[in-house]
Amino acid sequence: MAATPKIGLIIVGDEILSGMRQDKHLGAVIERLHARGLHLSWVQMAGDDPDYLSDLLSGTFSRPDIVLCCGGIGGTPDDHTRQAAARALGRPIVRHPGAVALIEERCRESGQPVDEYRLRMADFPEGAALIPNPYNKIAGFTVHDHHFVPGFPVMAWPMIEWVLDTHYRQLQHSTREYKQALLLFETPEARITPVMEALEKEYVGCKLYSLPSVGDDKLARHIELGVKARGGEEMKTLVSKAFTRLQEILQDMHCVTQLL
Repeated sequence: MAATPKIGLIIVGDEILSGMRQDKHLGAVIERLHARGLHLSWVQMAGDDPDYLSDLLSGTFSRPDIVLCCGGIGGTPDDHTRQAAARALGRPIVRHPGAVALIEERCRESGQPVDEYRLRMADFPEGAALIPNPYNKIAGFTVHDHHFVPGFPVMAWPMIEWVLDTHYRQLQHSTREYKQALLLFETPEARITPVMEALEKEYVGCKLYSLPSVGDDKLARHIELGVKARGGEEMKTLVSKAFTRLQEILQDMHCVTQLL
């Protein structure tokens, strides 16, 4: 079975980094990926800096990742994402006739003039394909497994759903995540780190994780300690074996545990 490509998210906007607006994309994208049996591998936030965006995209274009990018594709002077993508690919910016037609249609419907400022939103890196925008018809664009949508959630989220269901339906629910975990009490992380490292070497493909908590009035200070892996049914069996071995080791260490 071919490995599912990593999926990354880039969130663009000075307003996010300055605190003028709170990001809403990260949680929404994770939710939409999980609904399709997919998961997010990384996220990057960036301001409206054309040089930084170009360098960032140069790196992501060089990898086989699927990348979702929200923000910076409008027509105002502080929108640089379209130009940064073209620069990163070494391609010219061209005016997409299909995007122009959609802008003209939107302007007719809304009674607005078709001017150069609106038409700039049809300028994409050469070879780009359109992402339909059900909210106002102003398209996003796809190039090289990178998918660029506006920063407005009401537009971005349905456009991302369209991307996932149109371009990557074959990846959906192709693998599952298997996980088994317990709560570990009265044990510092430093004591279990060697155990985690040893089990990852013994059960290749499994990941050991620990999530410490200071506790509250209902539960004492503890660590959520678990084993997880992604893949087919064989990984479910491997997780079960690794978790059983983890329990045996903790018992030998006289640790206090509680199954989740």
